[in-house]
Amino acid sequence: MSTWKGRDGMRKLAINGGEQAAGELAVPPWPYVTDEDRKAVMEALESGQWCRLMIPNSRAEAFETAYAQYHDAKHAIVVSNGTVAIELALIAGGVRPGDEVLVPAVTFIASASAIVRVGAIPIFVDSDPETLSVAASAVEAAITSRTRAILAVHYGGYPVDLDALLPIVEKHDLLLIEDCAHAQGTEWRNRKVGSYGHFGTFSFQNSKALTSGEGGVVLINDDSLYRDTLLYGNIGRDWSQPGYDHCVLASNYRLPELTAALLRSQLNRLQEQVEQRMRAGNILGEGLKSIGGVKPLKADLRITQRGYYFMVLRYDRSQFADVPVSRFIEALRAEGVPCSSGYGMPLYRQPAFGREHVADLLGRKIDEVPDYPNLFLPVAEHFCTEEQITIPHPVLLADRDGVEAVLETVLKVKTHAEELSEQQALS
Repeated sequence: MSTWKGRDGMRKLAINGGEQAAGELAVPPWPYVTDEDRKAVMEALESGQWCRLMIPNSRAEAFETAYAQYHDAKHAIVVSNGTVAIELALIAGGVRPGDEVLVPAVTFIASASAIVRVGAIPIFVDSDPETLSVAASAVEAAITSRTRAILAVHYGGYPVDLDALLPIVEKHDLLLIEDCAHAQGTEWRNRKVGSYGHFGTFSFQNSKALTSGEGGVVLINDDSLYRDTLLYGNIGRDWSQPGYDHCVLASNYRLPELTAALLRSQLNRLQEQVEQRMRAGNILGEGLKSIGGVKPLKADLRITQRGYYFMVLRYDRSQFADVPVSRFIEALRAEGVPCSSGYGMPLYRQPAFGREHVADLLGRKIDEVPDYPNLFLPVAEHFCTEEQITIPHPVLLADRDGVEAVLETVLKVKTHAEELSEQQALS
């Protein structure tokens, strides 16, 4: 991790015109496509059966069976994307207009926008300062008589503390939806996430660790909830009954057969990729701890397998000559390391959560909606503005030399942090 020191060009930061420390970092293309994928999609295409309705042994059903088994759940229902997977879980779980649903402040917008779209009210809760997942103590403090559900997000693939959260769910008789969009393959105590709550929802959008471009799935263990979810996901029709009898008013969340064929093929490689990302994440995490100033999330022996959407890192500007995290990220990118600041801000700061927007969607007066723009959750605020660095999961599919190139880059930028600090002072 020190070969750059002996070369003149590598003594200068790339952001200032020097050579890139990670210029040869070969990040595998994503999505990764094989002949197996092409064959599966072509077979579905040529079958002429592109909609799963009334198709015995459909490709969607085959994927549902395999995905439920892989994720330790009894049932799975594939849907058109991860956002509607959350909406479907909320509706089938009995969340109704006016109910409150607790949701983390650090997550993608779909985790909370789905709540509004079913007429319920998102209540943002703060993160645990050690793990940055939603804090169980903050969850319990936010529960009111109107609270109906908790939407727990396994952010970046790092699981929430289910040992702490599940007793709260039981004590207050709440619905638990696990948002696992980032967490394909993550395990808590040797059991996959998504199988602990009443529902587990996943996304297969193009950037996810298992992808078909778009798509999603809902995992369920309870037979009664499964039957309700089937009805609400299929325009209120019973899958076993042909014709046009509709039992409930509902929408169409179905996934096309071509997409299901691709997912079933991609799933064959998921476990191998999960294990490869874990190995790379461990190497990167240990290396960063030895360099100092950038560290992975807290290690936890209860996390027996770690899936990744991105690797979340925490930045300490005091070890980088007080350089802000935004400038540090710019320097890493210039050196050839793909990275970002995640979603950039606590979710309640998004313009979409202006009170007038939410009130309009909910059909309520503005003063009946939480004052999201003036909310301040200290852990989430500090993490998003001062600490968060995310490295996308394809980087963790690089070879060991590629992972070590990331470490070389952090070491190089740390060594020259005074340059960045001086430039910041002059700007």
